[in-house]
Amino acid sequence: MNAYNQYQENQVLSASPEQILLMLYDGAIRFTRQAITGMENNNLSQTHRGIKNSMAIITEFSNSLNHEIGGRIAEDLAALYDYMIRELLMANLKMDKTKLQGVEKLLTDLRATWGEAVETNNMEKTLAKKLPAVPKLASGAPAPNTYVHFSISG
Repeated sequence: MNAYNQYQENQVLSASPEQILLMLYDGAIRFTRQAITGMENNNLSQTHRGIKNSMAIITEFSNSLNHEIGGRIAEDLAALYDYMIRELLMANLKMDKTKLQGVEKLLTDLRATWGEAVETNNMEKTLAKKLPAVPKLASGAPAPNTYVHFSISG
């Protein structure tokens, strides 16, 4: 295994689930762009390979959705992923670059949205570590802001 492959493997093995999600979006975007370039250069092999690899990632996104937890959002994402797969299939059949460009735009927008969500989540985690613990009442509920804890020992 060469140094670059080893580096990539280490990146994936040490990445958080959120980072892996973003890496997969980057891969799907890259493969879709390769397909576009292949189509522009009449390179059918590059076009088909890019479409196939992009479809594999998008299919995995769809298969990994948890509809019980995700509810409506998971349903909407599943419909969007299905649409992208259909567009990739039609682009492959009809050699339609505009369909590839549409999928690239959707992937880029989704990647940006997920990137913002990951960044927000990381910031919230960092802030939570820096903030003092909120006192709790005996019931386990958070104490009101005016609550002053004291104890009488006797």
